[in-house]
Amino acid sequence: MSEVADWLSYTSPISRKNAAEAVFEDIRSAITSGRLAVGIRLPAESQLAAHYGVSRPIIREALRSLQTLGLTQTRTGSGTYVITSTPGPELRYGGYSARDLIEARPFIEVPAAGWAALRRTEQQLTRLFELCDRMDREEDPLKWVGLDSEFHSMIAESSGNAVFAKIVSDARDALMRQSELVNMMAQRRVASNVEHRRIVEAIAAGQEQEAIAAMEAHLGQVKRVVTTIIGEDQPQR
Repeated sequence: MSEVADWLSYTSPISRKNAAEAVFEDIRSAITSGRLAVGIRLPAESQLAAHYGVSRPIIREALRSLQTLGLTQTRTGSGTYVITSTPGPELRYGGYSARDLIEARPFIEVPAAGWAALRRTEQQLTRLFELCDRMDREEDPLKWVGLDSEFHSMIAESSGNAVFAKIVSDARDALMRQSELVNMMAQRRVASNVEHRRIVEAIAAGQEQEAIAAMEAHLGQVKRVVTTIIGEDQPQR
């Protein structure tokens, strides 16, 4: 029996509500434990979908996160291959590394939150609360990531500083991929929702230092998960 067939024989259909997370975690565990060795080609999407009892879009979502994590690589016309069993410090989201984002975000989004508490408009504040409400209700991981991205972009816009807004906008795709991976790995959506609302409440009250502290705390939790993923206690300088 091949390694892939042997692995499939020990896994079972997925029944959890957030199926993409469950599929991602099952395959990731098989790779990091060595049950799926480096160089192996994963089964086709249709085979994985039948095996786990989920749709192909769910499989596609899980495979995308595995690739973002750096464990696999999809080759056009050939399939998805395991390329490493451990994500490294140079984990990348498009044009930015994981390290780039966790080093830069506190210097952009933390002061942006403080300025937003002093400069936001009523329309912006309404939109921020709407986003919080939608994230509380949203159970689809990818849709939640889109809302999360819009939330952070709106904070930057609400700062009234065009440089902050431009930087966050330019990095938006990378931030979405980081958010998707963090929430796949650590299931942080509920905790993030609480942290997001705390930031907005401070902005609504015009409390600059409280907004700064709330954003610092939120990004600190993101950093904790990312540094665990890339295998470093602290990002290198």
